[in-house]
Amino acid sequence: MSERKVLNKYYPPDFDPSKLPRAKRSKNRQFTIRLMAPCNMRCKTCGEYIYKGKKFNARKEDVMGETYLGIQIYRFYIKCTKCLREITFKTDPANGDYELEHGGIRNFESIRLAEKQAKEEATKEAEEEALNPMKLLENRTRDSRQEMAAIEALEDIKELNARHADIKIEQMLAQKREQEKQYELFKKQVEEEEDEDEIRKAFGKHMAKIDHDDMESEEIIETNEEIVPLAINTTKPKTTISFAQPINTKKQLTKNSLGMIIKKKPTTNNDSVSKPSAGLSSLVASYDNDDDDNSS
Repeated sequence: MSERKVLNKYYPPDFDPSKLPRAKRSKNRQFTIRLMAPCNMRCKTCGEYIYKGKKFNARKEDVMGETYLGIQIYRFYIKCTKCLREITFKTDPANGDYELEHGGIRNFESIRLAEKQAKEEATKEAEEEALNPMKLLENRTRDSRQEMAAIEALEDIKELNARHADIKIEQMLAQKREQEKQYELFKKQVEEEEDEDEIRKAFGKHMAKIDHDDMESEEIIETNEEIVPLAINTTKPKTTISFAQPINTKKQLTKNSLGMIIKKKPTTNNDSVSKPSAGLSSLVASYDNDDDDNSS
């Protein structure tokens, strides 16, 4: 069966390809080729995503009048897989990439645009420095200042590293233990304060009443301590004489002493107590009788 699929053809010895007739073809002739999508893109009509590497049967043509350093630029036509909208893109030999023209937009193009903008700014700055020497001097002074600042920062870092290098391991461990101890004490204080706050919230009214009663009792004690000694020291007891003597006492009053007691407070005629009472007169008579018996 292999002889049926022979691809080689016989060329006689006197074959001259220049004698073959040439067909007339247009300059902008399109060819159907098989290619893959050069980048991730999205259809503008239906929003369908087309990932990089998807295969298409595309049409290829030469872009008339566009070349880069003698390199011909080509255009390709593909169709969206969902809505069959035609999408065109062409080669970009200047950047080594492809450029979308119609029917779709490129995804994740921000990085490429940022790089392109950075290159444009760099070329523009180089042109300004070449044309304006003052601009070149300003840029150099700016670069020198930035370099000096970077050197100073590097020296500070070196000094800091050298300072930390002198610290011993034992000293670092001691500092670490001290910090942990302080943290434990602080944590304990915070826990105690939280417990006190909870107790106050739970027994707030009862504790407030007890504190109020304690304050009142303290005030009463203080006033007693202050006032009572003063009352004892300042006030003097009045001199009073009681005629009721105890039974076991042998002391006897004489006439003279009794007369002095009676005459101690003079009375007037207008006074309601102008005469001694009956009990007092009988007491005086009994004393007189006792004196007469003693004399006999």
